[in-house]
Amino acid sequence: MKKITPNVYAETGFRGANCTFVTTSEGIVMIESPQMPDEAVKWRDEIAKFGMVRYLINTEPHGDHFSGNYFFQGTVVGHEGTRAAILAANVDQFKERMKTMSPASLSLLGGFSFRAPTITLSERLTLYVGKHTFQLIHLPGHSPYQVAVYIPEEKVVCTSDNIVYNTQPFLHQAQPLEWLESLKRYQEFDADFFVPGHGDVCDKSYIPEMSKQIQSWVDVTKEAKKQGLTLEQAQANTALLEKYGIKVPPDPRAQGVIKMSLAHLYEVMGR
Repeated sequence: MKKITPNVYAETGFRGANCTFVTTSEGIVMIESPQMPDEAVKWRDEIAKFGMVRYLINTEPHGDHFSGNYFFQGTVVGHEGTRAAILAANVDQFKERMKTMSPASLSLLGGFSFRAPTITLSERLTLYVGKHTFQLIHLPGHSPYQVAVYIPEEKVVCTSDNIVYNTQPFLHQAQPLEWLESLKRYQEFDADFFVPGHGDVCDKSYIPEMSKQIQSWVDVTKEAKKQGLTLEQAQANTALLEKYGIKVPPDPRAQGVIKMSLAHLYEVMGR
């Protein structure tokens, strides 16, 4: 756990999304919950040393950001689209995944269920907790329902997976052109610290690199279509991907992420 400011703490070492909490004069505000139940319980115990959880904010509709909600108190807050995704999530499938991903967590799943937001936003929402302000702003990109959480008193932004630091972005539900526009808006925040969805805490100097990565995916998709490549041909064309700086690692799972991302872009970017 890293203490970013006097009141903001972040954990970037979980097997899943980064998690943050803020101490206020009226309790704790969390951003994200750990995906793995055993890590969620440890995080809950750590946070309890600082106070009671008042709110738990989910910044996006993916399980690595919300699966641990069950283990925490507090009102869950998120985008309307994130609420819909959580309500549609399958508990049995999650338990099955934990058998291989986190066997140590199985004993914690007896009464497990997914907790969806009961306070939602479509574009903007502001929470006032003690002397702190939490501005939730809809910034589509990694998915249509991404939310940035800006805490002006701390000059901290929790970015969701719209920013991932030194790691491959996942574009399986992305809106790539909107993503590029959203990254421009992140530049406007008066913030010293950006807590990305994955990777180390950074600052706005990393945004051009993030934009470059997303633009590379847009460009490689455009060129593949211009060449008349089928999706399967494009997915197998390592030279084309690497021409645009998209490295294809030997790990089959990482290769699968690249294939899924390209398949989605082929669909949403048209012919």
